Amino acid sequence: MQNQFFKGLKVVEFASVLAGPAVGMFFAELGAEVIKIENKTTGGDVTRGWKQPFEDSASSISAYWCCVNWGKKHLLLDLNDLADRAKALEIALAADVVISNFKPSFARRVGLDAEALRIENQALIYAQLNSYSDPEDESPAFDIVLQAEAGFLSMCGASEGPPIRMPVAFVDLLAAHQLKEAILLALLRRERAGEGSVVTTSLMESALASLANQASNYLMTGHIPQRMGTKHPNIAPYGDTFLCSDGQTLLLAVGTERQFSQLCAVLELESLLENIDFQTNTARVKNREMLNNLLSEKISQRSLNDIMTKFESSGVPAARIRDLKSVFEMPAAQDMVLDEKMSDGMLTKRVKTIAFKME
Repeated sequence: MQNQFFKGLKVVEFASVLAGPAVGMFFAELGAEVIKIENKTTGGDVTRGWKQPFEDSASSISAYWCCVNWGKKHLLLDLNDLADRAKALEIALAADVVISNFKPSFARRVGLDAEALRIENQALIYAQLNSYSDPEDESPAFDIVLQAEAGFLSMCGASEGPPIRMPVAFVDLLAAHQLKEAILLALLRRERAGEGSVVTTSLMESALASLANQASNYLMTGHIPQRMGTKHPNIAPYGDTFLCSDGQTLLLAVGTERQFSQLCAVLELESLLENIDFQTNTARVKNREMLNNLLSEKISQRSLNDIMTKFESSGVPAARIRDLKSVFEMPAAQDMVLDEKMSDGMLTKRVKTIAFKME
């Protein structure tokens, strides 16, 4: 079964906040034994205290901490204490995979760096998450710092407004995916050659690797992307939003000529197909404001449910703007929820880190 794929694999997690713990939870979901070692002197992972005002102030955990800490064994140790350090070393040396976001200087000082551990266990896979590409750069780097430094904030938000951060720590999540992929390759290498590995990634490199088309737009044309809200710089109408007659918001994501033809048919705007200003995607991007005014006039006459029904039956990509209550009323979202009862009896919930199936 998929959820037992890594049964027998031992993973030790010396990582806090989101990226490293998300990697540990990935392996826990697939059946690995994951031991999370937290800093006893600070009361554990810092995210235990990242609570919203409506959370139980007496609890030792937060909803944020719960989101990436399912299915693990938790051990609080003070790595500056010799006895606790010896215990951590013993656990790490028995592992198949060690996940670390230690500062390199601290890891070396306590003997939990890759070089020290792999002298004793050459089959070990040591996965290191850094802030920046230079591992010796120990500057603190929270997700929003990387969103700013890697250019995302300059592109996010409305054109007339300030930069907007993503509402989840998505650079952390991107880095988690990079590190997971690296560990999986290292496990394959160990299976084939019997060798361990040291794999590293950084928040910065993970963010840069995800600039995708925006990076190419700049690298190939010199165009510096500007804030456009939800609009797409290369496609129209894509990411454009419209107000329906009932006050609800509709988003369009029309990416092909066929879809644009279907959109025009539903809205009784077939004349646009003969208009040189809208006949190609390039023309529609250039004349986006004029196009949106014409679309808005038609869309504003219909309710959201009515127009979504028409779009769905005609194959026009469109969406409602859902809040999380509406999201988790969908069967697909409900199937992604993982429950776990904590030692104090508290029932916790989070979404899976795994969104694939394997047969």
